[in-house]
Amino acid sequence: MSRTATILLLTLLSACSLYSIRAEDPYLFFTWNVSFGTISPLGVPQKVILINDQFPGPNINCSSNNNIVVNVFNNLDEPFLITWNGIQQRKNSWQDGMPGTNCAIPPGKNFTYHFQPKDQIGSFFYYPSIGTQRAAGGFGGIRVNSRLLIPVPFPDPADDFSVFINDWFTKSHNDIARLLDQGRGIGRPAGVLINGKGGKSGEEALFTMEPGKTYRYRICNVGFRTSLNFRIQGHTLKLVEIDGSHTMQNVYDSLDVHVGQCLSVLVTADQSLRDYYLVASTRFLKTEITSTAVIRYAGSTTPPASDLPPAPTGWAWSLNQWRSFRWNLTASAARPNPQGSYHYGSINITRTIRLATTSGVLDGKKLFFVNGVSHVEPGTPAKLAEYFGVAAQDFEYNMIGDEPPSQDIPLRESPIVITAEFRTFIEIILQNREKIVQSFHLNGYSFFPVGMGGGQWSPDKRKTYNRLDAVSRHVMQVYPNSWTAILLTFDNAGMWNLRSMLLEKSYLGQQLYISVVPQARSLRDEYNIPQNALLCGAVEGLPLPPPYT
Repeated sequence: MSRTATILLLTLLSACSLYSIRAEDPYLFFTWNVSFGTISPLGVPQKVILINDQFPGPNINCSSNNNIVVNVFNNLDEPFLITWNGIQQRKNSWQDGMPGTNCAIPPGKNFTYHFQPKDQIGSFFYYPSIGTQRAAGGFGGIRVNSRLLIPVPFPDPADDFSVFINDWFTKSHNDIARLLDQGRGIGRPAGVLINGKGGKSGEEALFTMEPGKTYRYRICNVGFRTSLNFRIQGHTLKLVEIDGSHTMQNVYDSLDVHVGQCLSVLVTADQSLRDYYLVASTRFLKTEITSTAVIRYAGSTTPPASDLPPAPTGWAWSLNQWRSFRWNLTASAARPNPQGSYHYGSINITRTIRLATTSGVLDGKKLFFVNGVSHVEPGTPAKLAEYFGVAAQDFEYNMIGDEPPSQDIPLRESPIVITAEFRTFIEIILQNREKIVQSFHLNGYSFFPVGMGGGQWSPDKRKTYNRLDAVSRHVMQVYPNSWTAILLTFDNAGMWNLRSMLLEKSYLGQQLYISVVPQARSLRDEYNIPQNALLCGAVEGLPLPPPYT
């Protein structure tokens, strides 16, 4: 080859390499029409939220770092927002879809979300975030698959199934809100749904498996307030992923899935040729509610056996199961940011925040509290008020302290926005002073649940922490009159919601926002406000602040 030809070849290779570096990640486009419809999941006609006339809504099937563009048309007669449970929205709380970060989509209008599941692999879901709309549906799955260069720690399954389990009420979401606003209870769930159906006899098979093959089941509890147990008649469940983290592959007969949590199991069709029941049943209620769906072996003409595998009892069983979960430290997969934070056990804690959850009556209305304050949404989304410099018009920072107040401090209602210093490593203690199993989610992050136990937390409990291989996740349960400790680095700039995933509790105040603001307004730390951002409240009509550089 001549010298000229060699130089030309090298130039072309260099140009191709540069193009591949600068090229954007692939785009996936979705158009969603959100509407009310009437269905009868438990035999009673009721109004639900449909997406593209589907209940549950359509799956988003993508790969890590894909650009997801979802154009949401709100055809309801009320405002609407969608949040993306577990998607971290790195540097991008503008797309988080919470009332504290985004203005609602007005009836008859649309908004286009654009986000990336950066460095994430696993099972997640989306749902409505305004008021009690989650009790009407509007939920669906998000599968974030591995890019080709990042192998997962198990062979490709024969197929990939999404399973949405949830408690369900036949009351409308508006009736539920009305009862809660009046300080009244809403009773026990009317039933349990599996992929939007109530488990009636004679239903078609939910999934079909070929004998001898192995399948991935992604199970998400998209419910209102009830922990559920998942199992498949005659089969074992090999756990491989929880909330986007690969786990050590232990085998279980059944798994507790608390509100807001997702997990993946591998199931091998290694039993006799027939149908089997997939079972979801309530946990920690006085009366168990059970729902079933049919799993069919290809070629089967034999219905499932009538005897269902029993559910476990008591929350001690559930606690011991959690203790058996371990992170797969050797899996070649995405790690939480910042890189290296999976060595969390050796990082110095710079701050401890203890959050005690309680219930009480204020001005004749039952509310739920965090450190003595019940959250109410400010007139302007907190993120927008902060960005435009008008936060003082709507809320005061740090209305709660890092320690629960004494019992004689009066209860209050107020927006709760606390501040966290950028890139600090913080310990949060979730102290449940109530008699039910709680479930807490933090937007924008994964965290390490390192310990839990009964009674009150105290510093000596740190001796019991798992400082090596706690599973990184974004939703964590807290058992009755117990505590759970989580550790994380606040390295994701933005405004992030920490809430009870039990809808009635978050609706009546058991949530807060955490403002993580870097010292410099820089694109290195946070994206600019999107051009299509909806503006409302005190910022409506204001000129945009100078962009980040």
